[in-house]
Amino acid sequence: MKPFSGLTPGMLAPFLAVVLGMALFLFEPLPLQVLRNAVFDQYQRWHPRPYRPVPVRIVDIDEESLERMGQWPWPRIQVAELIEKLQKAGAAVVCLDIIFAESDRTSPKSMAATWNLPDDLRRRLKNIPDHDDVLAHTLSKGRVVLGFALRQEGSEQTRPARPFRVVFAGEPPLAFLHPFSSAVTSIPPLERAAAGNGALTFIPDSDGIVRRIPLAVRLHDQVIFSITAESLRVAQGQSNYIVKTAAQKGTGIEEIRIGGISVPTTPQGEIWLHYTRPAPDRYLPAWQVLADKAPRERLEGHIVLVGTSSQGIMDLRFSPMGTIIPGVEIHAGALEQIFTKDYLNRPAWAATVEALVILAGGLALGIIALAAPAVVSSVMTALVLIAAGWGAWIAFTRYGLLLDPVTPALALLITFILGSIVHHMKSEREQRWIRGAFSRYVSPNRVEYLVKHPEQLELGGERRECSFIFTDLADYTTLMEKIDPSGAVSILNAYLDEMITIAFRHGGTLDRIVGDAVAIMFSAPVIQPDHFMRAFSCALDMHAFTRRYADDLNAKGIAFGQTRIGIHSGEVIVGNFGGSTMFDYRALGDVVNTASRLEAANKYLGTLICLSEAILTGCPAAVVRPVGSLILKGKSRSLMVYEPITASGMNNNKPERDAAYEKAFELLRQCHPNAREAFEQLALERPQDPLVLLHLERLRAGQKGVVIVLDDK
Repeated sequence: MKPFSGLTPGMLAPFLAVVLGMALFLFEPLPLQVLRNAVFDQYQRWHPRPYRPVPVRIVDIDEESLERMGQWPWPRIQVAELIEKLQKAGAAVVCLDIIFAESDRTSPKSMAATWNLPDDLRRRLKNIPDHDDVLAHTLSKGRVVLGFALRQEGSEQTRPARPFRVVFAGEPPLAFLHPFSSAVTSIPPLERAAAGNGALTFIPDSDGIVRRIPLAVRLHDQVIFSITAESLRVAQGQSNYIVKTAAQKGTGIEEIRIGGISVPTTPQGEIWLHYTRPAPDRYLPAWQVLADKAPRERLEGHIVLVGTSSQGIMDLRFSPMGTIIPGVEIHAGALEQIFTKDYLNRPAWAATVEALVILAGGLALGIIALAAPAVVSSVMTALVLIAAGWGAWIAFTRYGLLLDPVTPALALLITFILGSIVHHMKSEREQRWIRGAFSRYVSPNRVEYLVKHPEQLELGGERRECSFIFTDLADYTTLMEKIDPSGAVSILNAYLDEMITIAFRHGGTLDRIVGDAVAIMFSAPVIQPDHFMRAFSCALDMHAFTRRYADDLNAKGIAFGQTRIGIHSGEVIVGNFGGSTMFDYRALGDVVNTASRLEAANKYLGTLICLSEAILTGCPAAVVRPVGSLILKGKSRSLMVYEPITASGMNNNKPERDAAYEKAFELLRQCHPNAREAFEQLALERPQDPLVLLHLERLRAGQKGVVIVLDDK
């Protein structure tokens, strides 16, 4: 029975991924928040809010204004002059994105106290109106909102002025508002004179980008409102705020009512900012106002925010649009959204929808990934992810809804990946099982090739250069006659098993087994550029094994013969040959027959390994000695044949060239008269060297040269 059938624990992995996705969704780790915010930012870049003229204007203390009017900080009387001109131009409210935290050091009283002046001059300076008094008098004329900064560190009890009342509709909102512990305010005379006082503080995300602006925050046990909210209140001449919390307890703030305007908010009292592309029309340079060059129609009835775009004053913020903008522009953008009701909203039901997508989509994709083919599961996953992304995009562009496509997409993708991995592992187990079973009948590299290229299971062949090894066991018939057949089979099986294992280790393909003979080919079915060296090394390893195996058996009294090996290389036709019912993968060609003849030639030559010159061309480092130029049975052309030095038993540990033999062989090749004398001398030194004895016998018989004609196959 197959070991891969049935349900396995690994198949639960995709469903565990759904649980992991739900956990990510509930706990919202910081990297996930950053990724989700990046998607929302990209939405804004692709689909920014179109700028539409509304009664909101920024009077910008820009670089040109500083060049014309002097560097910042300006004297308070100059600020008072700017406010008076805006009031005269009919501004509905003037909001100062400026904090006057200290007394004006340019005031006459400050200079009189600081400078070393004559008494008369000091008295005259003290009689000049103080700059802060002048500014406070201007503020008292009404319709001016000051700003203050909030901090989350420190414990100062300084609290900003609250020229308003707060009414709670529903659950008290303090627990839901962003908390702060201290404030940096303008000096008391200015706060008392102003009609409004609002927080200038932003709450950027971890990457420093401002995506939401709070309309209300918490300072100790008080509700404090932003300069955006205060500008709307003062512009309408209202005194009250109504903070409405959701009917369901613990879900946070629902909206903030400012006079006749109801602003939907997040549970923390914020509004999501939908940025526009740069809109020069919302700006007026401060110097134009001071020089009476600002068109009245651009100020009359407007909420005028006085701020700065100067880099030196450092009131710059990162926006989702990938730009740095003045902080005052963020307040202006929030006011524009409130006027046009062009809100971005992340509704309360968004989390439920996203959780359902993770749960239902994850379970469905997990089942599909486990059961369906890879293409089907990939296509289904892609369609679901595209649908989730497209749905979130449509919700943003058409309805101003912020639906998170990131967390569901990650959860679904993880589910699909884990399901695909489990499916792939299951398929691999099946393939390994089939490959293991099939490899008992077919060469493993052939099985591997067919698994990767099933189209090759067709009749036909192709020309290819391959190398071949043929082996044969001497005296095997005699062995079978002398010992019990079952014992002989066991010995033979162990012998063949190791021979084939060596071949497979070198990347060879089993061509056939005929009794005790083995045929191995290289560079088929997979092309092996180094097939010469593979065949040569494989033959040496086979030879070393057979020598050890024979010695071990001989020591036990079992007459096991030596193995003869032939190696040759050349062009053959390899492929599947047979019929439609059954076919075999093999090589056809004269090269195969020649390799077999070289194996048989060992018997005549007295050698154990014969390799052709064709093999030697691909093994330049091989240490060999020439055997002769053989004319095999049925051939008319001779083939130069060599014997590896390691096979001769001369120096198996460190092969070295047989210089004495080569010198004698060269004399033989040249038909030199001294050839016989050279081999006579070698025979005295090496009485057991089969090649020396072979050539000496030939010379004694009157034969010359290195050409050897073999009459037997």
